[in-house]
Amino acid sequence: MPDTHRYEIRLDGHLDQRWAAWFDVLTLTRQDDGTTVLTGPVVDQAALHGLLQKARDLGLALVSVVAR
Repeated sequence: MPDTHRYEIRLDGHLDQRWAAWFDVLTLTRQDDGTTVLTGPVVDQAALHGLLQKARDLGLALVSVVAR
């Protein structure tokens, strides 16, 4: 069974709520500092890289990725 971790992915810019479904089970939260935070479980490194590619495809710069 994969070792699922919770991640917090912070992106520069505000991502519209309509994109939340595109990021599967992650919660999308727009912060007052102008960033968007995606939080939730990620099953493995391949899935994490897929999420980061989606953010890149939207043109949002990656600020940080933290495993919780």
